[in-house]
Order: sequence, then C-alpha cells, then structure tokens
Amino acid sequence: MSKTKLEYIWLDGSTPTQGLRSKTKLVDNSEFSGKLEECPVWSFDGSSTQQAEGGSSDCLLKPVAIYPDPQRRNAYLVMTEVLNSDGSAHSSNGRATIKDDDDDFWFGFEQEYFFYDIDTNNPLGFPEGGYPEPQGPYYCGVGAKNAYGRQIVEEHMDACIDAGLNIEGINAEVAAGQWEFQIFAKGARSAGDQIWVARYLLERIGEDYGVSINWHPKPLGDTDWNGSGMHANFSNTVLRTCGSQAKFEEICERFRGTVKECIAVYGAYNDQRLTGKHETAAITDFSYGISDRGASIRIPVLVVEKGWKGWLEDRRPASNADPYQVASAIIDTVGHE
Repeated sequence: MSKTKLEYIWLDGSTPTQGLRSKTKLVDNSEFSGKLEECPVWSFDGSSTQQAEGGSSDCLLKPVAIYPDPQRRNAYLVMTEVLNSDGSAHSSNGRATIKDDDDDFWFGFEQEYFFYDIDTNNPLGFPEGGYPEPQGPYYCGVGAKNAYGRQIVEEHMDACIDAGLNIEGINAEVAAGQWEFQIFAKGARSAGDQIWVARYLLERIGEDYGVSINWHPKPLGDTDWNGSGMHANFSNTVLRTCGSQAKFEEICERFRGTVKECIAVYGAYNDQRLTGKHETAAITDFSYGISDRGASIRIPVLVVEKGWKGWLEDRRPASNADPYQVASAIIDTVGHE
C-alpha cells in the first residue's frame, strides 16, 4: 500500500528563543488527498522539548497549514500549533495570541540571517580567527569575494516556491555571509506560518552543506558588522485606503505607548542590535519618519507618493523573533477600526 509522508512542524519551549522541531507521520494514500482537514491531531513528548513535565508529558499538535514538501517524494509539510492535553493553547503557542479573525492585517516579513560553517563556527566568508574586508561590497553583492552561500540561497528560494510559500525576494545583506528573504501574506497567522516553514526549509537545506543558520540578532557581538532583523511591514484597511498623513502619524504614535510590550516579544538579545547604529534606532528610543531606516518605524516613501495609502515598517523586530508574537503585538497596538 502506498504512503504519504506528513512532516509535522512545531515550535518547542526553548527560552529565550524557541526552536523548530518536526517528526514524520505516514498515512495511507487511500485516506489522504492533501487537504489540511485530513491531517489528524497528533501528540509528542513535551518533556523532551521543555513543554511538559515527565509525569504528564503529552502535548498535542494541531495542524494549521499544509504545503507540498519540495524535497521529499509523496510528502507534505504540516505546520502545527501546540496544545495542552486538554485542547487549550500551550503557553508557548504564540499563534494563539493573534486577534485578527477577519485577516484584515497583512504582513510582509524581511527575514535576515547568517550562514555559519559548523566546522569553524564562523560566518561563511570569514577566515578562521579573523575578519574579511569591511562591510560595503557584500550588500546585494556579486562574485566569489562578495557573496557567500548563494547556492544554498537559490536552493532555498526554489524550495519555498515549490512549497507554495509566497516568497517575494532574496538578497545578500550588509555583512559577509548574511542574507535575507521576504515573505508576504494576507493574514497574520498565514504570514507567521509561512515564515516558520521557510525557516524550517532553510535549516533542513543547510544540513546538506554543513552550514547552520544563525538567527541571533547580533552574532558578531560588539563589532562594526551589522546585526540581523526581521522587519515587519504591516497594513490594515485603514492604512491601505485612508489617504491621510495625519492618520498614518496617529497610528505611529500609538506605538509610543507600547514600546515595552513590543520589545518584550521582538526577540531575545535585541538590545545588542538596537543600538542606534547600523541602520537601527536605539532600543530605549521611539521614532518614526519618512524613508528613515534609522527610525523605529519607517514610513515608506511610496506611501507618500501614493497619496498616503499603503503600509508601515516596524524595523525593531529581531531576526530570531517569533512572527506570530510580533504580529500579535502590532495588531494589539494598532487595534481594529
């Protein structure tokens, strides 16, 4: 009897940054046609993922999104959220905190990251025990002296496309061995699902190259090398249609009162990245401005050109942030109108 592979993916309870976990469920083809509703709720040992005690370790995996698995035969990627054994949302379940049932909010996440060689524990392009030439030629760079890991990036982009993720672009970033991909979705939950699955695919592809993915927002410490963010571009019906500079500025001002709440879920060690240098605002400040990449929130110049209709970019989320929690904080701040 032929089988289909279902790779159940979930977020563990690691702190301060959650990690990805997955395991494979085999189902008979006669009982599965590729639909989400055909994916059963499954369970796992939460005591092995920092999500339960050994004496009562069962946690549930509720399927929330399904995508073709581009790297395996007869297979699908099943994004899940973690529930307690009684069916309630687990405390590690950031997806369950999102209050946007009508998907009025759209999100585009710009996911930055570093490639690290697992043998040398250095970013790709960094000589052992030293540094390459200073940053400058690496951003959107071309050539063996400027772009490190392009083959992995290209393979990952194709895998995302083949999986049906709405990846919208890639580029080499400011530091050597640093890259970015962008995901857009109409709906906060869908955007979060797709970022996590894209992260999963990148981690899995890296296995074949002996390369790990470093999501830390400032992996090179207190140096002149850029950190990594996950800029959150967001809009709702008001932002997309209002045509009012005053309304945009009013919405930006709402974030001034929720700095503490936002920063709390914008990624661990983000204070090492948000220093006021390297295209960031200081973590202790709040600002916004048109086309200002040094502000907390950037108002894109295209918004002005389109008569104050479009979106905003919160530049504070770190590369290791949970997109579900980031989206939840933004939605709570902006509110529903």
